[in-house]
Amino acid sequence: MAQLWTIVLSASLIAAPVDPSRAQSNSSVSPAQTVSACDTRAQWIDLQTGQSIDKGKLIGDLFTKTAVVLLGESHTDEDHHHWQLHTLAALHGRGGNIVIGFEAFPRRLQSVLNDWVEGKLTDQAFLKASEWQQVWGYDAAFSMPLFQFARLNRIPMIALNVERDLVARVGREGWEAVPRSEREGLSDPAPASPAYQRALARVYLMKKTMPRKADERVSSTWGPNIPEPEEAALVEAMKEPAFKRFVEAQLTWDRAMAEALASANREFSNATIVGVLGSGHVEHRYGVPHQLKDLGVTALTTLIPVSVDAACKHVGTSYADAVFTLPRSEETPAPARPGLGVHLMQGDGAPRINRVVSGSVAEAAGLQAGDHVVRAAGLQMRNPDDLDEIVSRQAPGTWLPLGIRRDGQDIDLIAKFPTLPRQDR
Repeated sequence: MAQLWTIVLSASLIAAPVDPSRAQSNSSVSPAQTVSACDTRAQWIDLQTGQSIDKGKLIGDLFTKTAVVLLGESHTDEDHHHWQLHTLAALHGRGGNIVIGFEAFPRRLQSVLNDWVEGKLTDQAFLKASEWQQVWGYDAAFSMPLFQFARLNRIPMIALNVERDLVARVGREGWEAVPRSEREGLSDPAPASPAYQRALARVYLMKKTMPRKADERVSSTWGPNIPEPEEAALVEAMKEPAFKRFVEAQLTWDRAMAEALASANREFSNATIVGVLGSGHVEHRYGVPHQLKDLGVTALTTLIPVSVDAACKHVGTSYADAVFTLPRSEETPAPARPGLGVHLMQGDGAPRINRVVSGSVAEAAGLQAGDHVVRAAGLQMRNPDDLDEIVSRQAPGTWLPLGIRRDGQDIDLIAKFPTLPRQDR
């Protein structure tokens, strides 16, 4: 019987786990050899040695040595999604059966994924039935080629995620405060390693110290672009109760996806599982890989795409088992994110608009200072961070339903983001 692969796009290669303490490149490889490989586009790079990897050998090893392959991504980088599609095609082209897991879908939508793979839904019907704008919200054009590839080849698709409301609740109240009956069946996550806590503390501090903007959020990845806070600030941040809840919310995400992957590994016993998820859940094996190990899944490879101007910085580290080099970051600028155009503060159980920017999407939608944003995209908004998250997921040209509380009355409005987003801030 041909081997069945469960594909989860994330980030890792088939090699022995890399020692996270390693910070320098392998001494047996000359600096000239390392730079020549990692500074060249369209190369697979072994981060343990800094040397290029033969693509055929890499793909072949994935079939024979790995139970789960994680392909990392930045959700808004088009090249990352192109790379994922080409990697999937290479895996499928070797003749193995594969199953693909996606972070984008909560478990309750598994039946929709099944119908899509069976050809029962059109593209638009699939996006509507999967509640794409509500549960994920990034530009569907990035991901549709992956979904279409699965449908054309009748490759099973697995929903890896849980409801964002559960993650948000853990972030507010803590894991132990959520009754077991309301955890969507999740088991207790393995504790975060000290290195993972430090990585999350960097993100936590950056998020905490950023000026409040309702249309921006901190990236879920914690790579070299995030400035290193002072050690004293990290130590103090890690003592805060809010930081403990922040870590527990991240672990909820990690555990949910790891459990779905482990379950697929059991269901498709002759499969290699490949997961498609954000690189922040894969880097350094801190997140999903750590939870998979706790669940007994150790035959794991992490793969992440990186621009050539960043690739060499990762050589000799545990960032991933292997990386694929993409054009320099300035050659593929990230698309501008839509701006709602409001200044927020915490209100009575919901974010309160303190000021509306003149000429903004918010002004055109009829939002006013003093409004409480109770719902966005059908989800309850409890604080400014909730609204930040929803707005940051909106693609240019989309319409965002909003539920407003104004002077004790409930009002429904629509925020219409322009096709070419203007810069409100």
